[in-house]
Amino acid sequence: MARLNRRDFLKFTGMAGGAVLLGLKGEEVMAAQKTAVALKKTGNRKEGVQASLRALGINPVKGKNVLIKPNFNTADITPGSTHNDTLTALAEELWAMGAKSIRLGERSYPLTREVMEQKGIVPLLEKLNVKIINFDALDKKDWVEILPKDSHWKNGFRIARPILEAECLVSTGCLKTHQFGGIFTMSLKLHVGVVPTTRHGFDYMRELHTSPHQRKLIAEINQPFRPQLVILDGVDAFVDGGPATGKAAKGDVFLASADRVAVDAVGVAVLKHLGSNAAIMNKKIFEQEQIARAVELGLGVSSPADIDLLAADEKSKEYRDRVQTVLNQG
Repeated sequence: MARLNRRDFLKFTGMAGGAVLLGLKGEEVMAAQKTAVALKKTGNRKEGVQASLRALGINPVKGKNVLIKPNFNTADITPGSTHNDTLTALAEELWAMGAKSIRLGERSYPLTREVMEQKGIVPLLEKLNVKIINFDALDKKDWVEILPKDSHWKNGFRIARPILEAECLVSTGCLKTHQFGGIFTMSLKLHVGVVPTTRHGFDYMRELHTSPHQRKLIAEINQPFRPQLVILDGVDAFVDGGPATGKAAKGDVFLASADRVAVDAVGVAVLKHLGSNAAIMNKKIFEQEQIARAVELGLGVSSPADIDLLAADEKSKEYRDRVQTVLNQG
């Protein structure tokens, strides 16, 4: 894992004060305040995980008990769900980064156990020494009630206790549109899977899917917790349809950041670059309701100017530049 460079050092140790001590000029201080999103152009998932994380240059997992939140809403082929190669590469890299332990936690739309069996996840994770937390098996008391102020949820919502108590949360999602009201599903919407369903004794999903504020509700789910790392697999994408099936396109890209909003903003820029549906193409990125509400809640960056889009290597620079142009245009 790469060491912190000077920009990242300032980001984590006081920015302006550190800049004075190191004698940096104003422009460099502004760069220090940006949030990094690392971009790797590749069709190889192992390479994508390794290169994007190493280019990001931070290691929040060392010595920590890590919980991975994947996209196992269904067992559909990627980007319908997290690719097993991505999950394998991620677990291997987290161990290499010095994780103390690794668990995977999820709640699927069908029975979670069945989804994991269809994907062949159980024996795979056993080999990787990754323990599984099936949120379907949680006691009712372990769905923790959240009652936020100024929420669009009528009576709050509940979050799986392992998510709230994770020492280090790592979220990994896919690059795709969402035809049932979400518009897109990347890192913010990934976390709908930490909220219970009717089979757990709660009716939050009905409220979510029938609400005119659905995109805002999605953002609000993210308020009680924060992932320390977010990895987005964009090798394959849905540019229309989704989340389980849709119009496919080759994105051949991986993104990594510590900021959910930044990842989703760059992800929407990639969808625009690939050519997506009207709901993506005809609206400014930071005007998308998921992102706009997340910004209001202080969950991440508030504009393209806040994002430092890093090319993981020379081969990724041209693609980074194209995505950066789309991002800047909104």
